[in-house]
Amino acid sequence: MSPADDRPVNPESQAGETDSRNGQWNPHRVRAGSHNWGGIQPPTDPGVQRKHVEPWLAALLQAEHVNLLVGSGLTTAIATLAGAPAVDMKASTFACDLADAVDRAAKDSAERCGRGEPNLEDQIRAARELIAGLRILSTAGGGDAIATRAGELLARWETALDERLRALLRAVLATERGIGAAAGPAGADANRIRRLLGSFLLTFASRAASRERLHIFTTNYDRVVEYGCDLLGLRVLDRFVGRLKPVFRASRLGIDLHYNPPGIRGEPRYLEGVVRLTKLHGSIDWRQEERASGAPRILRSALPLGAAESHPDLPEHPRDGLIVYPNPAKDVETLEYPYAELFRDFAAAACQPNAVLVTYGYGFGDDHINRVVRDMLTIPSTHLAILSYDGAAGRIARFCEETGRDEQITLLVGDHFGDLATLVENYLPKPAIDRTTWRMVELVNRRTPHGGGEKAGRPDDTSPGDPE
Repeated sequence: MSPADDRPVNPESQAGETDSRNGQWNPHRVRAGSHNWGGIQPPTDPGVQRKHVEPWLAALLQAEHVNLLVGSGLTTAIATLAGAPAVDMKASTFACDLADAVDRAAKDSAERCGRGEPNLEDQIRAARELIAGLRILSTAGGGDAIATRAGELLARWETALDERLRALLRAVLATERGIGAAAGPAGADANRIRRLLGSFLLTFASRAASRERLHIFTTNYDRVVEYGCDLLGLRVLDRFVGRLKPVFRASRLGIDLHYNPPGIRGEPRYLEGVVRLTKLHGSIDWRQEERASGAPRILRSALPLGAAESHPDLPEHPRDGLIVYPNPAKDVETLEYPYAELFRDFAAAACQPNAVLVTYGYGFGDDHINRVVRDMLTIPSTHLAILSYDGAAGRIARFCEETGRDEQITLLVGDHFGDLATLVENYLPKPAIDRTTWRMVELVNRRTPHGGGEKAGRPDDTSPGDPE
């Protein structure tokens, strides 16, 4: 190493995104409007970056359409605060014949998606493909040796897949259980955990009544987002209909919640505190119910947060009843029910003019999601804000470089900016929508290249300060 490589670096210098010494992205990066900063070390004074970041995010969040995409990073952040075990998605070899073939298929899938090493979801996908093939071979009948062997392997692999999915269920439930205990009445740090999770969600959910509802998308199987919404008293709109046995409906639900203010007739107004939620990869409380007539239907079971492993609503054979999405590399798998409807909702929400997509804890390792985001950025009036604890093994940098839409991408990356507590306490704008906020938004939009000289716009000129 040359002496020049050992020279001290000023973390507050306007170094931009790249380290000039090696051409690589710095571990801490901010791009907010015309402000561009990168450092080897995190900022020593958050206030220096906050004066650029907070008003810029406040302006973005007043866009006509705001969508929030959260990945496993949110659950990991809350679990860390709660001292709960995080779900381990690392791959481990199946103890069955043909396990090497499954591992190779999982590795190929991960490499095609740019994720490097395969994870558990890659292995589950490959195992399901193998089981489908073995099921076909086993139906040859007639005492055929191949059919007999295929039947034996099929039974072993079905059992092994059930065990693997059951282990995933146990891990997710253990994480939920730890979070629920830490945030419950007996939790030593319950107030802080609730405040951080609630403040994070409320920052995006605090929308003026004339704006479209916040739409939350998540790739997580757990119910941390739902738990946070319950803490805040937010009403959640999803595709499930029914009280005793909620059923997933394929038709797009354009319903909303209104009320009639006292003394006003014929002028219903939108109810505050409502969000839309789409779980792109399914959920541990989703079940597939076979019916004697007609296609199977998707139900949401009454599974408590962090339920015991013996809970009756947990499926006996997870491979058949559990609705979780094994992160496929093939487009055809996104066409299966109910995922076609879920991804259609994502594309419809993101790919429209004046839409903002904020990602937190998402590592850009799902090509079917990345494709929608790329399509979104082809619309000039859209914007992507990436909030991440790290660079996701270089995937975020590659995505930004491949899209070539720097003017439409806001970055807040690094273990300083991506830390949930630091993010909420220092950089996210306050949830309330008041007159001062609107004036600040208008000023920022006029003074920055992204604003184009246009006003951010109030919901209407008659009620500029109405809070959510």
